[in-house]
Order: sequence, then structure tokens, then C-alpha cells
Amino acid sequence: MEAPRHRQNLIEMAGPGMLYVTMQPQPGLSLDQFHEWYNNEHGPTRLRLPQIFTNGLRYKATDGVEPTFLAVYDITSMSHLETPTYTSLRENRSPREAQTIGQVDVKRSFLDLVSTKASDSFVPIEQLTDEEAEGTVLVAVELTLKDVAGAEEEVTKWNQEEHIPMLSKVPGWLRTRLFQTSSLEGGKRKLVSLHEYAKTNGLGGPEHKASMSTAWREEVFSKCIDQKARRTYSLFYVFGPGPRDLSSLSRLPDSAAFTSADGINSTTPGSSPVITSAIATGDGLTIPYRLEGNPSPSAPTIAFCNSLLTSLHMWDPFVALLKAHRPQFRILRYDFRGRHGIPSPPVPSTLNILSDDISTLLSALRIQRLHALIGVSMGGATTLKFALKFPEKLDRFVTCDFNVASSEANTKAWKERIAVAESTSADGSPGIQTLARQTVERWFHPHTMTEKKDTAEWITQMVASNDVEGFRYGCPALWDYNMKEELKSCKVPGLLVVGDGDGKGALVKAMDGFKDKVGSQGTELKIVPLAGHLPMCESPRDFFDAVQEFL
Repeated sequence: MEAPRHRQNLIEMAGPGMLYVTMQPQPGLSLDQFHEWYNNEHGPTRLRLPQIFTNGLRYKATDGVEPTFLAVYDITSMSHLETPTYTSLRENRSPREAQTIGQVDVKRSFLDLVSTKASDSFVPIEQLTDEEAEGTVLVAVELTLKDVAGAEEEVTKWNQEEHIPMLSKVPGWLRTRLFQTSSLEGGKRKLVSLHEYAKTNGLGGPEHKASMSTAWREEVFSKCIDQKARRTYSLFYVFGPGPRDLSSLSRLPDSAAFTSADGINSTTPGSSPVITSAIATGDGLTIPYRLEGNPSPSAPTIAFCNSLLTSLHMWDPFVALLKAHRPQFRILRYDFRGRHGIPSPPVPSTLNILSDDISTLLSALRIQRLHALIGVSMGGATTLKFALKFPEKLDRFVTCDFNVASSEANTKAWKERIAVAESTSADGSPGIQTLARQTVERWFHPHTMTEKKDTAEWITQMVASNDVEGFRYGCPALWDYNMKEELKSCKVPGLLVVGDGDGKGALVKAMDGFKDKVGSQGTELKIVPLAGHLPMCESPRDFFDAVQEFL
């Protein structure tokens, strides 16, 4: 049904603004449940719509007044809040969200942006690290105007010409934005000022007191303002599009487990919390990830890059050892593009694209820097490329069973494997199943094939479940790359690991040939016995022994 003409005009005229939400959980609702739902479901769902929401911030009151919690979202254009893209978020709530929000007293306000003034040192909060952002101060002032002609114009003028310039002299002042209640809401208009300050500031000091005691201010309040409400808050959480709150999740009972209707998002609560979800890349591809381990938001993070044709679960045996013996680490795994599909239009993978995907994932989870990145095969090449391209995001890396350059013979072999995957076998079975058997026989050490048949079958099934078209577009990353000239410029400490039987020993020789060329001092090569191309799958304990000291 077409909107009324006057409503259409309001929508067309709408500019940037804010969604401003105060919340007070009712006494029967666990705060851990409230925070886990909000941080892992509600907020990230909105941040996955960057065309509408540019950020999402959570504050807690410091003035002892309820509502205790505040969430603010900057909106690119207030007209978006009347589109199905936004309204469907509320109409299609999950049962968990509906149950939780039913136990929270919520007040939503739509605010139109009037003006902004910021200090030279101001940086948008979403661009800060969590450590830098958390604890910054917000003062929110809501002015209800008297029903007199020109009241809104006079109060706005006073703010812009006197009050905000005086506040800008308060030590620690960062930014002030002036809003008015949106035309989308209707009702009596109010002016809302949001003043942002550093953690250490001069609120209550002489400069601040001076801004509150001028003749013009007294005149404006006397003539134009019916009521004033002032709240103070401290920032405690910054959203990204990827759920990451293991801390709240770890304090919930098993019964609080959650899986979204589409199966993409799930949370496993308790002492060993797990979040599985997905993020979108710049070209529209969805990349699944799994976050687990130490639930502290400040825990050092180890991330993993699997090989082509495998999934993030190839690391399961090694991760189990890591969690048992190195509980201080948070653990991040993800599936390469191509495992589940390709972007539209299709884009062949390159090491540059694959390393950019890691950077995109880290940004979505607000992880500024990894303690370590561990990769094998194509994941090893991607790990090295990431270390070369983003050294500021990485403390160390472990690269396994890979080469620093491709060869014509290797390219030809991969093209032949694509043909096998896209064919139909003589018995009518899909070619990807034939390729899976051939691949595992080529990858694994004879000892694994005879003495660890369960391991061989596990990886065979993993390879066979790969998306065939994704495999075709993933292979090009291994066709034409050469990092030999870049090796010396590597600034990140690394460790090389290889299975002694990989390529019947050929890869041991290849990696030994370039280990001394990594960085200015070279790096160590460790060899895992009785293992082939995936030593972390074939001999997880020996692989752990090879890397644990470096980690």
C-alpha cells in the first residue's frame, strides 16, 4: 500500500540520525542472559546492515538512575528505519529474542542529527580498540521545549553559538552532537545533546561550571525550556557484525544454548563456550567462523587457516590439545571462500583476496592483533601472505606443508583435479568423491593410511563435501603466486613445520631451501614424523609438541 503523500515527503527529506534505546532488565532476567542475547544476536544483526547502521555502542549508567543501559546506533539516513530491511528485524524476532525482550523495559527514540562539533583529537569510537573505547564518557541531555514561538530555534542557536563552544574547552571533551526527536516519531519535539568525553576529563571543573552559568543560558531556560533531563554513562561494549561475547556465554547454563532459524548462528554456553556464525566479505561472500577457548575479551587469539578442500574442523584434534594445555588462548577458525560457495559474480581466489578475508574477519570481530596465525597447505601460503601484508595485525605465524611459489606442473595438476571433481565416475558417483579418495591417498603418510584408517576416512568425507564450483574458483590461488622476493621483508617471527612424508619428502627439501630466507634472520623448520601433508590431523600430538614452545 502506498504511503500518504506527506509521509513520503518526510521519508525523502530524512537525513542522518540515531537510534537511541534505553533498557532496564526486569528483576527476573539474568544480566548474563540479557548481555549475551544483546551482544551475540541483537546488535550484530544490525551491524550486518552497514547501509543503515554505521556503528553500535552500549553504555551503562554512572548516575545511579534507571534505565541502567543505553544503546546507540548511528543511522546513515533516518528514512531507512521505515523500510522492510529494518522493520523486518523486529517482525521476525527469534523465539529467544522475543522471550528476552519481553523481560526488558525498552524505550526507543529516533533522533535527527542537527549539528556536530568535534575536537581535533576525536576518533570515532568504532575505530578505537576495545581497550581505548571502553570507559569513555557520554553525557546525554534531553530538553523538552515550551510551547512558545521560536523556542527550538533559540535553544539551537544558544547551543551552537555559546554552550557547545564553551564545553569544547572542558579538558577531555571529544565531541558534541545536537539532535532533535525525529519527524518519523511524531509527537512533541525535543532537543537531545550528546556530549562525549575521554575517560579522564574535566566534568565538574571550572570550565564545565562556567558553561552552565551564563546570562544567555538563564534566559534560554527561562523562556524556552519546560523540562531538562541529564544522564551520564560509561561505554562498555562496541558492536561489530560478528558475535564474539564468549564471556557472558560462559556464565550461562546449558539450557541457554541458541541456534538461529537459518542455522548460521549458534551459541554453546558453559565452561567451554563456543560461538559459530558468519561474516560477509566486500564482494558479498559469506564466510563461516567458530570462536571458542578462553572467554575473556582480552585473551590472546590464535587463528587457523585450513587447506583447500578441507573445513575448519580439520583442526579439531589439535584444538582439543591446545584448549587443554594452553587455556589462556581464544581460538578462531573459519572456512576458506569456496568451501561453501562463491561470490556473485564469481571471482577466482588469489592469495591477496584470501589474506584480505582474514583481515575482514578480524575487523568484524574487533580483533586488532592476533597472537598467532597457523596455516597449512594453501592456508600456509595464505598465512605467509597475511604476515607480509598485515604485519601490524600479527605477533607470530606457523606455516605448514606449503611452498613459497607455485609451478607450472602444480597448476596443471590442479586443473586436472578440477576436471575430476566436475566429472561423474563410472559407477555414477560424483567426481568430487573420486577426487577426495585420490587427494587423501596423495596427502597422507602410508602409516596413516594403514594404521589410522579412521583419520583417513574422516578427511576423505570432509574433502568430498566441498562445493565443487567453489573448489574450481578456489584453486586459482595456488596457480600463479610467488613470494620469494618478499620473504626477506617479512617482519613477523615465524616457524615452519612439515610432515616428513609430504610429497615423499620433496616438501621437506623445498621448505628447508627457503627457511633461511624468511625475514632478516631466517626461521626454524620442524619435521613431524610419520606424517604427510596434514600433520596436525595425522599426528596431532607430535604437531603440538613441534609448535607449543613457539606459541
